[in-house]
Amino acid sequence: MSESIFWLALAGLTSGIFGGMGMGGGTLLIPILTIFLGFAQKNAQAINLLVFVPMAIVSLIIHIKNKLVDFRVGIPVILSGIIFSIGGSAITSLIDNGVMRKIFGVFLLIVGVYQGFQAIIMFKNKNKKTEDDYKIKVFVKY
Repeated sequence: MSESIFWLALAGLTSGIFGGMGMGGGTLLIPILTIFLGFAQKNAQAINLLVFVPMAIVSLIIHIKNKLVDFRVGIPVILSGIIFSIGGSAITSLIDNGVMRKIFGVFLLIVGVYQGFQAIIMFKNKNKKTEDDYKIKVFVKY
């Protein structure tokens, strides 16, 4: 029992940190729930969605307070996200847990490969100044 509480706390900690940074805490929460705690894939994804709502609200409030949210971009993304999440949920209910687990694994693999290529590109271009470098310096300076 205490071991499962440890894993649940670890899942909450990691997903909270990554979710607060806008990186998607479910990328870590779902594997922790399925691999270490034995949850079915659909249950882990449902828990992730339930956990996401309060994390997103808190993170959004903080980002709005820091004037980091562009509502002209955010509103269309929110609306399309709501519409397509309804469709995605309907499709997910028709798919077997084992298939969902494989789909999620492939998704994580694609994200990992993409992030790897991004890291290589950043390393190669580390001496070149970019618009992002300027924004970071301005943000830190002021």
